[in-house]
Amino acid sequence: MRIAALPFVALALAAPLSAQRAESDARTYLDRIAAIDDAGPQLNAVIAVNPDAPHEAAEAEAQGLPLAGRTVLVKDNIETRELPTTAGSLALANNMTGRDAPLIARMREAGGVVLGKTNLSEWANIRDTNSTSGWSAVGGLTRNPHAIDRNTCGSSSGSGAAVAANLTWAAIGTETDGSITCPASVNGIVGFKPTVGLVSRTHVVPISHSQDTAGPMARSVADAALLLNAIAGSDPADSATADTDSRLTDFTAGLATASLAGVRIGVLVNAIGNRTDVRKVFEVALADLRLAGAEIVEIDAKEPEGMGAAEFTVLLYELHTDMAAYLATLPGEDTPRDLADLIAFNLENANSELRWFGQSLFEAALETEDEGTYREARAKSLRLAGEEGIDRLLEQYDVEVLVAPTRGPAWTSDLLNGDNYNGSIGAGSLAAIAGYPHLTVPMGAVERLPVGISFMGGKWADHRMLQLGAAYERARTVAIPEPSLRRWSPDG
Repeated sequence: MRIAALPFVALALAAPLSAQRAESDARTYLDRIAAIDDAGPQLNAVIAVNPDAPHEAAEAEAQGLPLAGRTVLVKDNIETRELPTTAGSLALANNMTGRDAPLIARMREAGGVVLGKTNLSEWANIRDTNSTSGWSAVGGLTRNPHAIDRNTCGSSSGSGAAVAANLTWAAIGTETDGSITCPASVNGIVGFKPTVGLVSRTHVVPISHSQDTAGPMARSVADAALLLNAIAGSDPADSATADTDSRLTDFTAGLATASLAGVRIGVLVNAIGNRTDVRKVFEVALADLRLAGAEIVEIDAKEPEGMGAAEFTVLLYELHTDMAAYLATLPGEDTPRDLADLIAFNLENANSELRWFGQSLFEAALETEDEGTYREARAKSLRLAGEEGIDRLLEQYDVEVLVAPTRGPAWTSDLLNGDNYNGSIGAGSLAAIAGYPHLTVPMGAVERLPVGISFMGGKWADHRMLQLGAAYERARTVAIPEPSLRRWSPDG
């Protein structure tokens, strides 16, 4: 039986929860998932739910832990012990490892509850160049709750849509290049890609150990910071986290009082893009920053030449090697063990897996084996994005943070023709390739479709980016639209 859609009612969960509140909220979220994700507008943001979440939430709340039983939806490329981890592919439909990724174990220890797993762009959008973001063979096409015929971006599509539609307190996404920040922006929520190494990647289906990271997605900067507190930390199995424990702090500290007064903010003018409507929204955001006391510094800098090509080589090589290393850890005799196995599975199941787009990137990665070329590309991409990119701009213009629009508004989803986003907007690849923090915060809307503003800083400047984002969030003068759960219409 289809359940009528519930009205959009935000739950005030930033403050500590009251007695029995966590259990009640978990049940409300499960009911809402049934009503508008499985039925009603059928957002397809959630692949699977944990029916024990209300009981677990009550237990966590009773223990007085920091997250106090708050519910979290987890992108389905991150292992949780109670649910399969599929990466959206039928090849891993039965991938029940019984393991928690260390970041999930940390979250549970802090009192967080796994509410379920979210849909994603299959294989985190690294299978083909003509993909449609938000589609997976396991979960179907995720719909944007602000306009259900519009795209959710990717690859953390379900996480972004679920948070926007109030299906959970918060969610965890992963990013290699844009996969947290883009879905957060087009779904009108906060998304934070931390410094690579702040959060463990063990038992997370990989693309690239150089750039992969998990991060929080929430309806406020404070909630994102609270979740980051729970998932950040060193992991002996992930060498990128070796120095992380020495970098840990209370990421929520100072958010409520952070000031923009006297803060020099570098505006990446070439990343504003060619849409006048996005520019107008961004100019209002800059006016809000100025009114709050910030000093705006225009920076005329283009993306470093050759950075993207070098990154592409890195991603293909590391996909080849890292995927095989991950698949080797999975249980089961019939489990795919390398990229060649995945390609073969897709060919054998072409009607389900290859109906809408192919696997050209998988095939290219299989042929990318020259370690020397890879190492040169990694050194080049890291230098151009880091030392000669973000680091140079921060120092040369004496600014604390770089800002730009994150992305344009959501485009119409089209399985037949693939994605159609405006590539002139945003500069998130700099932070992604360098491995530096990138926060996106809603800044307004274009014809009721949300757009976000990006805050990018140097390595380990995670806390500062959150503080500046929270200060902007308070200074913002425009209203952020609530999801309509309807198709987009020019008449509203």
